Amino acid sequence: MSAKKTFSTRIDANRLKALKHLAVDEDKSIGTLLEEAIDDLIQKYEQMEGKGEE
Repeated sequence: MSAKKTFSTRIDANRLKALKHLAVDEDKSIGTLLEEAIDDLIQKYEQMEGKGEE
């Protein structure tokens, strides 16, 4: 895996609260959950691009 970089953004307070609860429930860091979500999102859009080329 490549080197980690700092990334900062604003997020809705309710989403952040839910994310913090999920991190505790899953015993994972928020960063780990965000990376997982980003990977899923990238995969989703890559699959969509593949379907459009058929």
